[in-house]
Amino acid sequence: MMMVETIFSGPIGQAVLVFILVFTLVFAVLQKAKIFGEGKKQSDVLVALAVALLTITVGSAMDLITRLVPFLASALVVILVFLLLLGFFYKEFDAPSWMKNTAAVLALLAVVIAVVYFTGAWEYLYFLTFDASSNIVGNIVLVIVIVVAILFAWFGKGKGNDK
Repeated sequence: MMMVETIFSGPIGQAVLVFILVFTLVFAVLQKAKIFGEGKKQSDVLVALAVALLTITVGSAMDLITRLVPFLASALVVILVFLLLLGFFYKEFDAPSWMKNTAAVLALLAVVIAVVYFTGAWEYLYFLTFDASSNIVGNIVLVIVIVVAILFAWFGKGKGNDK
């Protein structure tokens, strides 16, 4: 695959992106929390600026953020796909609740299988290899236990206002 060079490909570009991300997040949190009081936008900007500048000067913090952001973006895309699949059945779809819940479980299963398949982890999953040397019964029991645990979590009665 060919890499495309952009202005953000180098270390300076990454520092700029991390600065923008940290500044925006800290500023948004300070605005929402109103730590310095109502209408103190200048104080929020100065603190966010200081935190963002300190973050880009610490190599380990930069490295952590640049490694976590692609994971965050990928996870958000997976969650979005799952929510889109759920939206087909829960928004203005006149069906019995058992059908909606079955569709939700199938959507979750489809997303999990897609993620496992597209990340290449499918080949490394031991319980999916049914060759003569593997313990098929133990693997099937493991899969059943996982499915039952998911069903208990999904349909179980919670305390208070969980349902």
